[in-house]
Amino acid sequence: MNLKHNFLLAMPGLGGDYFANTLTYICEHNKDGAMGIIINRPSDMSLMELLAQVGLPANHKLLDTNVFEGGPVAVERGMVLHTSNKTFDSSADLGTGLCLSTAMEVLAAIANDEGPEQYLVALGYAGWGEGQLEDEIANNVWLTAPGDQAVLFKSAWQDKLADAADLLGINLNLIAAKPGHA
Repeated sequence: MNLKHNFLLAMPGLGGDYFANTLTYICEHNKDGAMGIIINRPSDMSLMELLAQVGLPANHKLLDTNVFEGGPVAVERGMVLHTSNKTFDSSADLGTGLCLSTAMEVLAAIANDEGPEQYLVALGYAGWGEGQLEDEIANNVWLTAPGDQAVLFKSAWQDKLADAADLLGINLNLIAAKPGHA
């Protein structure tokens, strides 16, 4: 099973967990584990505020651009998931027209209006060790759906989870949090 370029949709049974109501985009998945970015949990910081904190000119049009809580690992580290129309020395090509960049150069390009066409900025990431994600899926912690750039970049953050569920033709609100017994 390789879930790279897929979404993980948190099942309703995760209520109260860190990952409750999250949608995570899987950037890498191999025999050693998986790495992804939560794409629907905005932080308390706007992109303009983040840029100001790192000493980059802050364009006021970025005031309403969210910075997301990408996950519980390395929360001090910035990640930019973006379209591959513009790449940087630090860009990892994820395939399917997407890159993941971690260096200041991508933030500087965004601040100067020279960044990628579409992007999502997150602090931290989600990580799973060898076999951990597969076990969680087998235990109904996650649903998986194919990754979709419209959901990544065009859906409002509060609609992303439902929009990803729509890719599967389901409504997460109709799924019971606990399995029943017949």
